[in-house]
Amino acid sequence: QLNMAKKKEAFLKEFKEGPLQFKPTYKFDLDSEVYDTSEKKRKPAWTDRILWKVKNLSEVASKEGEFPEEENPISVTLNSYVSHMSYGISDHKPVTGTFKLEMKPLVSDPLVVLNPEGEWNAEHDVLIRYSAAPELPSSAWDWIGLFQVTFRHVKDYVTYAWVEDDEISSSRDSKQVYMSASEIPKMGGEFLLCYFSNNLQSIVGISEPFQV
Repeated sequence: QLNMAKKKEAFLKEFKEGPLQFKPTYKFDLDSEVYDTSEKKRKPAWTDRILWKVKNLSEVASKEGEFPEEENPISVTLNSYVSHMSYGISDHKPVTGTFKLEMKPLVSDPLVVLNPEGEWNAEHDVLIRYSAAPELPSSAWDWIGLFQVTFRHVKDYVTYAWVEDDEISSSRDSKQVYMSASEIPKMGGEFLLCYFSNNLQSIVGISEPFQV
């Protein structure tokens, strides 16, 4: 029924689905792997499905009067598509899919280049030098965060410095800010510096990993 609908309904045609390599997920007797034994004896069916679609950016851009250099900046790959027969609280069996998502960078060069200066430890204040591209829409609310290399979210910072309030020197080519020794983790490890732009609401520069 779904495959038939995909052929007829325009909005479904671009959706993809992985191969159905699991048993029909409906209809089961509760708390069992036995298909419907009630009077209705419904036929087993694949009623639980996962479809996906990557937005066609070339169509969106043409509507706005712009044409991207690359039409497919996002790549989606299905890694697994399975049902879970151990769950019995419903007459359906749940289905999950795991995907690999790859996004090409929108810019080839970072808007900010960051470097830690000197030896970093919790015994003294530490210094950061950075340079920003002219097109960066800078703000007094921009900040530089210290992150463990395994960080997963912008809020995972260990500590941070305001780019204006904590600035100690400035030249045409670069600026220097400091972080207080009291905020540097004593246990050490491998870290990164990230520049967060308040206007862009994103990280626009990441340093090479370094040791604390």
